[in-house]
Amino acid sequence: MNQKHPVALLGATGTVGQKFIILLQNHPWFEIEELVASPRSAGKTYRQACSWKQNLPIAPQIANKTTISAGSPLRSRILFSGMDASVAGPLEEQYAENGHFVVSNAKNHRMDPDVPIIIPEINPDHFEVTKHQKFKGAIVTNSNCVIMPVAMVLAPLHDAFEIEWVHIMSMQAISGAGYPGVASYDILGNVIPFISGEEDKVETESQKILGSIEGNTIKPAEYRVSAQCNRVPVIDGHSECLSIKFKKKPTPENVQRILREWKGMPQERDLPSAPENPIIVFDDNDRPQPARDIWLEAGMAACVGRIRECPIADIKMVVMGHNTVRGAAGAAILNAEAYLSLGYLD
Repeated sequence: MNQKHPVALLGATGTVGQKFIILLQNHPWFEIEELVASPRSAGKTYRQACSWKQNLPIAPQIANKTTISAGSPLRSRILFSGMDASVAGPLEEQYAENGHFVVSNAKNHRMDPDVPIIIPEINPDHFEVTKHQKFKGAIVTNSNCVIMPVAMVLAPLHDAFEIEWVHIMSMQAISGAGYPGVASYDILGNVIPFISGEEDKVETESQKILGSIEGNTIKPAEYRVSAQCNRVPVIDGHSECLSIKFKKKPTPENVQRILREWKGMPQERDLPSAPENPIIVFDDNDRPQPARDIWLEAGMAACVGRIRECPIADIKMVVMGHNTVRGAAGAAILNAEAYLSLGYLD
């Protein structure tokens, strides 16, 4: 790609917006052109408007950019949205109506029948439904950050053995709550067994991702999910314990082999953000661990361990992923790369 595509960040000052800035530095296809934030930040430099919380410093060319008020006209055709769900819905629609391609992390449009939840290794064919949206542009969404690594594991197993049901127990990092997130007095030395609205998303999104196109919409896969979601005192990295019931019972060795060998369109096309190994399978009984494994494959892989027989279902395992990289900003960047690579922006 000879010329980089200018992109805008919606919600640029927030936790996901900051992660976009880190991941887009020196990207071979995209260059940050516009930083969009709330009206109270408009007109300030990014350094003034943002409470920077990343481990790397703000690049000078970003720090000195003037932020733009949400809703203002934008030059960039590709928009990455890290906006909070409380404001994301109508603003994303407005920009899509004006001809922009919006890649959203927000929940607002995920379950719209003509808006795909894309994981390019699994369902790049779902981009087709964007042709039938009511907008001049399009909206594509990422999944919930818990479901991202789970769906990556379920997809090849569903193809091979047909899933009947899944039970998920999540242990979710505090960065998933944004900044300032959960009060320290609540989370230190504690587990909070409730995250508002989370279980509903976890129980519905993977079926849409693994579903099939019927007409101009997506028909969800027909398996059931039960979820229990917990906030734990970990900074980054969501872990999930899965028990899976299949129509055709596999052995743990079958599951390990299929997961280790699985690759998809991003690997075949060598997209810039694609992990070489989208699923990393551990043999050690005490892995994966967020403190040790979230940055494998630059945070873009699903990490899996403790694959074994389940006395109630068929197979149980532990899955872990980087919730603000593959579960948020990194997933959106990979989705835009896939959209471009497949010719949908032409």
